[in-house]
Amino acid sequence: MQTIIVTGGAGYIGSHTIIELLTNTAFNVVSIDNFSNSTTAAYDRIKKITNKNFETLNFDLCNEAELNKQLSGIKSIAGIIHFAAYKSVPESMNDPLAYYHNNLTSLNNLLKFALKNNITNFIFSSSCSVYGNADKLPVTEQTELKKAESPYGHTKQMGEDIIRFVCKAEPSFNVVLLRYFNPVGAHISGQIGEFPLNRPNNLVPIITQTAVGKNSLTVFGNKFDTRDGSCIRDYIHVSDIADAHVKALYYLIDKKNKSNVPVFNLGTGNGVSVLEAIHSFEKVSGKKLDYTIGPPREGDVIAVYADNTLARTELNWQPKYGLDDMMASAWKWQQTLEAGN
Repeated sequence: MQTIIVTGGAGYIGSHTIIELLTNTAFNVVSIDNFSNSTTAAYDRIKKITNKNFETLNFDLCNEAELNKQLSGIKSIAGIIHFAAYKSVPESMNDPLAYYHNNLTSLNNLLKFALKNNITNFIFSSSCSVYGNADKLPVTEQTELKKAESPYGHTKQMGEDIIRFVCKAEPSFNVVLLRYFNPVGAHISGQIGEFPLNRPNNLVPIITQTAVGKNSLTVFGNKFDTRDGSCIRDYIHVSDIADAHVKALYYLIDKKNKSNVPVFNLGTGNGVSVLEAIHSFEKVSGKKLDYTIGPPREGDVIAVYADNTLARTELNWQPKYGLDDMMASAWKWQQTLEAGN
């Protein structure tokens, strides 16, 4: 049986993707995580949901010698899905060197391992932050990449460039670049979801924590050139993102790719403002949120949302969940946490 390596598998998107792999494919899964922003509890939740086991490894991908040691014994690797990276825009503004070191060194080491071991299928976790403040919306995969607004976004731009040069030098090496927009929500079981170890920077976990009195909610800016003055994002359910990874993997394995470095936007195609997201949560939860308006946050893009036509047509991918579904699942997950499960 062939194996898929998932880096950052205890993290938010990685854990949901492992669930999709275990539920809907016949692959063995090996997950790598050093738990810098996750816990082993995610693995327990995956096993409970899927009733399946998988191998787990705990080490830092920036340690090349350890990476080669840990992975050298794994046989029949069909592909690598690379999630592991630091991902907070505000944190990257405060500590840019940590982001450049972690996000680029880990990618470089993993690419070298893949090439050395003739692993030709690789999925890279990129981001809509590569577009910066685009001139025209929605953005397509051909939209010009503007100057990154944060070190985090810049590491994703640089990661994509590294991969393109590698793929040019190694024509048999295939990498799908998946540009996520704003993954939110939780598994429909309510048994696993976003669980940042520190104070969250993403909107939805702040919303759900505020609803149970564990956080305070600030809307960063309400005077932008948008329909209600708050930033606009393309929120997409995390399970839809996970499904896209499985489809992208088969896209490469079945040799359907037209180039060896295809790019796909993963978003719903709908721009939603921060205030609209808040109101959606209030509707599905029945909770009125107390929030304040604060100054704009450094590094934030004003508005970005996807044209997802290419992913729909090439990957045969279709987002299943709407905004209310996303908020309802996130609230269900928060209630699971409150129940102590």
